[in-house]
Amino acid sequence: MSIIENRLKDLGVSLPEAAAPAANYVPFVKTGNQLYISGQLPMMDGKIQITGKLGAGVDLESGKSAARFCAINLLAQAKAATGDLDKVTRLVKIVGFVNSTDDFTDQPQVINGASDFLVEAMGDKGRHARSAVSAASLPFGVAVEIDAIFEIED
Repeated sequence: MSIIENRLKDLGVSLPEAAAPAANYVPFVKTGNQLYISGQLPMMDGKIQITGKLGAGVDLESGKSAARFCAINLLAQAKAATGDLDKVTRLVKIVGFVNSTDDFTDQPQVINGASDFLVEAMGDKGRHARSAVSAASLPFGVAVEIDAIFEIED
């Protein structure tokens, strides 16, 4: 078991099976020592966990939970891509999209749900650059979608 998976176990998290794409794209692309993960949704056990719009019925804590689910799914895709999370040398960047109203401005706080979790799970390898942006809507009405770039062993 990888170091990251041991940390996940300590956090009470088991990685789900990596989700299949919902349209005509691939879940990840490896090029050189870079791994690009397509946007992940707040899913667990094949079911969307949190839908709705921040600032209109979805509170900040639920948004953070949605971001955490997305982060778990990013790691599941990274494992599917590499076969072993120990091959991940660092998380380079995440981009978090928050389904939110025009006047909602706490997108960074929402995406902290993913950032905090990824640092817990990966240690210093999980410290990353990021963007946290508002979206008028997201696929299937989810509250959050996050994509990522990892550096992996070449």
